[in-house]
Amino acid sequence: MEAFRKWQCTVCGFVYDEADGWPDDDIPPGTRWEDISEDWVCPDCGVSKQDFEMILLE
Repeated sequence: MEAFRKWQCTVCGFVYDEADGWPDDDIPPGTRWEDISEDWVCPDCGVSKQDFEMILLE
């Protein structure tokens, strides 16, 4: 199984962690980025999903 990834908002720095999901928006832990609705927005600043980039952690 592929490791979970993290995606960071390029505007405000909010990080979506696939392992944690985002229960506040009914996104359960383990939800892959590609499985989140295209109309989802950053919970901190409201920008679209397209304004996120995958981040690599050392």
